[in-house]
Amino acid sequence: MMTSTMVKTNINRKHRFFSGICLLTVLFLVLALTGCKANQPRDFKTIAADGSMTPPQKVEEILSGMSLEEKVGQMILAGVTGKELDPTAQGLFDRYHFGGVVEFDFNMETIPQVQSLNEQLQKVGGEKLPLFIAIDEEGGQVARMRHALTPPPSQLSIAQSGKPELAKEWAMKISPKLKELGFNTNFAPVADLGSFKDRHYSNNPKIAADFVEQAAIGYEESGMLYSLKHFPGIGRGKTDTHKDTVVVDATLEQLNDADVAPFVRVINRNTNDKQMIMVSHVVYSKVSGQIPASLSPEIMTKLLRERLGYKGIIITDDMGMGAVSRHYKPGDAAVASVMAGADVVMSCHIYENQKETAEALLSAVRSGKISEERINESLRRIIRAKLNLAAPRMGLIIKRSLDE
Repeated sequence: MMTSTMVKTNINRKHRFFSGICLLTVLFLVLALTGCKANQPRDFKTIAADGSMTPPQKVEEILSGMSLEEKVGQMILAGVTGKELDPTAQGLFDRYHFGGVVEFDFNMETIPQVQSLNEQLQKVGGEKLPLFIAIDEEGGQVARMRHALTPPPSQLSIAQSGKPELAKEWAMKISPKLKELGFNTNFAPVADLGSFKDRHYSNNPKIAADFVEQAAIGYEESGMLYSLKHFPGIGRGKTDTHKDTVVVDATLEQLNDADVAPFVRVINRNTNDKQMIMVSHVVYSKVSGQIPASLSPEIMTKLLRERLGYKGIIITDDMGMGAVSRHYKPGDAAVASVMAGADVVMSCHIYENQKETAEALLSAVRSGKISEERINESLRRIIRAKLNLAAPRMGLIIKRSLDE
């Protein structure tokens, strides 16, 4: 017969046994959940804000969490056809993970509408990495939504003042307005020596370089990513690459002595992660035969990367322009451009071309024609620039007021 003491002892033993089991179960669940959480890739914002990491460490962590499709998509800057994000565009962004978008007057009607469009774009396309949302706000005849934004003067008229600091002032004046609309990238300033529509500062290399450098400083101090264009300079061209092939017969030495001077001035500032350089579609026949600069390893890799030491993003001009589209299929042009050294291929007007560009690049990587390490090289430059945009004062968050 069991005594009451023995019964109590057995009950206590059972209680301790089950308590121990419960405690072990809880500990196991906590460890499992903690382990799962630790193994989950962190999002871009979390990594960007991590003060314990160096910039290269942030880049590598972000890169390691990306699929091939996401990587390739980051190398395409697309466009949308209307004033809101239509289902076709949304489907393309969902499927191909485009890294950016450029907008034109046909995308822009009112300030609230543009803010809403850019908010939609960041929500749909910026899930993994924030989008480059770009605009051509050069000033003069190349300016968007004039009825709501006061355009800067043309570059030529700014240069006629004889005061390079005015280029900086105008860059700092327009940047906050663009950022308030949701843009983080301006495809300006024009660094060509002479161009159409008063888009250039000067035909003189030193004068042009002085003004281009000041504009660059203004954009950098305002937290706006900017793009020098159109490397290595289209001022010698007599016709328009929007329509068809433009041939310039300058030698490499002639280009180095004059045309590339404004680009070199800014490259040597060592702020390459805060800028892009847009490469033109001009054919420089004495440098790369009959190949447009945007498809030329001699121009993009040998000259811009190796000889001039540029470490930032190389972006093509729009591949839908006649100088390329009349002679190359979209996919073929995109693959050739990346193989030649481009980091971002711009395809901004025709949805089918954007799809073909993405599919061709993916196919080229999967087949081994382009190595994934080559893709990673471009992604590191893109991620560095986007981390800069996520830093304080750079403002990827869209504000709702233009009162300032």
